Amino acid sequence: MSSDVKAYFDENGYYLAKGVFSPDEVAALETAFDRIVHQLVSSGEDVDATWDGGEATKIAQSGDRILHTHNVQKYSRVWLNAFLNEWFLDVVETLIGPDIILHHSKLFQKPAEAGSPFPMHQDWPYFPTLHDSMIAGIVHVSKATDAMGCLRVYPGSHRLGRIAGADGRRKNDVLDQYPIENATIIEAEPGDVVFFHYFTLHGSMPNRSDDLRKTVLCQLYSGADRIEDGNRHPDERMVLRGWNHHISRAAAGEAA
Repeated sequence: MSSDVKAYFDENGYYLAKGVFSPDEVAALETAFDRIVHQLVSSGEDVDATWDGGEATKIAQSGDRILHTHNVQKYSRVWLNAFLNEWFLDVVETLIGPDIILHHSKLFQKPAEAGSPFPMHQDWPYFPTLHDSMIAGIVHVSKATDAMGCLRVYPGSHRLGRIAGADGRRKNDVLDQYPIENATIIEAEPGDVVFFHYFTLHGSMPNRSDDLRKTVLCQLYSGADRIEDGNRHPDERMVLRGWNHHISRAAAGEAA
């Protein structure tokens, strides 16, 4: 199975792993997810991660929002356990090798009827690595349908490599050739995980359904790789499996 998964991922730049987490595990994850959301809302912080810029406004409406925080494993041991789940890590190892580093995780709750979209983009501009081993894994706490603004991808687009200015926040001539309306829709059930390479063109439409969409995305890279110098995005450098070949005393003590 692992060779088939790797072949599919290498061809398409993404892979939908079905039923990684059991119903009981999903129930525990959702309880922790909801508690995190309650704590965020009660904090008074600005927790809306709606993107600005002309590309977002093309597919958004006034009043759209998406609730967000980094690093759910800092809120809940249940979520750290999720990232240490053996099946989850087995898939990751198949894709990037035996040394697996958690860069960061992100909680996203798309409100019913007014959940913000994300324009088509690549992830690499935000945290480039030397050997481009970075992948994402979206853990589905709720179902995700087209009406709920689920993930959309362009299969095979990872082979385009690094597209300059492809962060999704500004007009880009290359991205204009890949409109979000024509992207492949990746619907998922609770407990499913969608993995994709950080070159893969992806985005999501607004949530116009009557249901909340709940996901946690984690960014993972090979322990044989490292983040490029000068990048200040939070990098947890947490070893989930294997070894971090580039850690040092100074790096282990850095906040980011």
